[in-house]
Order: sequence, then C-alpha cells, then structure tokens
Amino acid sequence: MKNNSKIIEVDGAKFIRIPLKTKILTTGDDILSVVQDSIRDKIKENDVITISESPLAITQGRAIPINELKIGWLAKFLWRFVSKVDYGIGLRSPESMQCAIDECGSLRVLFAAIIGGLGRFLGRRGKGDFYRLAGKQTALIDAATTSPVPPYENCVIKGPRYPEKVSQMIKEETGFECCVMDINDIGGCWMIGGSTGINKHFMEKVMEDNPQGQGDELTPICLVRKVL
Repeated sequence: MKNNSKIIEVDGAKFIRIPLKTKILTTGDDILSVVQDSIRDKIKENDVITISESPLAITQGRAIPINELKIGWLAKFLWRFVSKVDYGIGLRSPESMQCAIDECGSLRVLFAAIIGGLGRFLGRRGKGDFYRLAGKQTALIDAATTSPVPPYENCVIKGPRYPEKVSQMIKEETGFECCVMDINDIGGCWMIGGSTGINKHFMEKVMEDNPQGQGDELTPICLVRKVL
C-alpha cells in the first residue's frame, strides 16, 4: 500500500521519500529534461533519484494503443493459460500477450510457455519459469487498464528500454545516483536498472511500500533522502 507518511526505516536509519509531480508524459518528452526540471531547487546532497518504469517507457514510445495491435493466433491461444494474479492482468490478455510476442519473438514465448506449463504440472508453481525463459521484458509489460491516466488506460505499456543506461546517463548529467523502479500497490518492488553507485537491495527496501502510488498522482520521479 502507498505510505502516506513518506518516511520509512531501513537498517536502523530513517529515510524520507519525496514524490515529484510532473505533467502527463508523452513520447515528446526527454526523460533527462523531465528529471532536471523536477529536481531543480528540491534535490540535496546524497539524495537518490528514482524513476517509475512505466512513465519512462512512455517517453520511449513504448505505450501501444490496443486498437493498433494486430493480435495473432499464438497470442489468442496462449493468454488463456496465464495464471490469474492479485497484482494485475499482466499477460492474461491477448493484447499484452501479443506485445510479449512482438518483444521477444514467437518461438521464445512458445518455448517458455511449454516449459512453464510443464513446470506447473510438476509442482513448480510460483517459480517464474515462463518469465525467466521468455525474458525480462515480458515481466515488465503492463496490460491495458493498468494505468488510469488518459490516454494510457487504453494502451499496453511495454517495459522501458535500457534502464541501466538511462540511470547512468542521468547520474552523469545531474551528479546524483539514479535508478528505475517497478513497484505495485500490493508489495511488489523491483529495481530494474540503476547507476553504478546504487544498492539494489537497499532501493527495494526503501521503496517497497510504493510511496509514489500508481494511480493518477503523476509523480514519476521521487527523491530518497536520509533523515538526519
């Protein structure tokens, strides 16, 4: 759940998370400029910049309107076998499954689905065989209706490209450590890319309660600051 206090204790120290509001981002936005404008006069020494993965992906042109997708037979077949989960639709729709196939290739996705199905048959539920074999990008796909922000409520949003390189570029341009986070409201928190000085374990603990939220807050940038 979103933490309204914005303060969290990690390994005996307290940190405040400061979400920064922006306009609705589009493919016309440059993420570096968005970050620089957002942190101006707000960032302090030793702060860490975090970026939400979906808004970053949007600036990279990775939000695909569902009416532009051509759904093939494989996507129409495979999506029905995706398990229902509490945190969202994921690939359990023909549209998001098609995006996974477009991203990773039909043979790879089909192979991953077969091995994943065999794994579940053998009792390996929850082991993530499909996503491990199909590739990281399949796990980052957000189905249509995941975002409540127009016009993206009718888009499948693929995972962002090169989150490590983007994070490192922002560090080099701003002087502050940076990372890209994939977080949901029911306890899922993953750092999918970070600059060279980032501690992945720490970032996943300090952001695990989703202080930015994932609704219409329009806070894709967040500062993490140690409370002295």
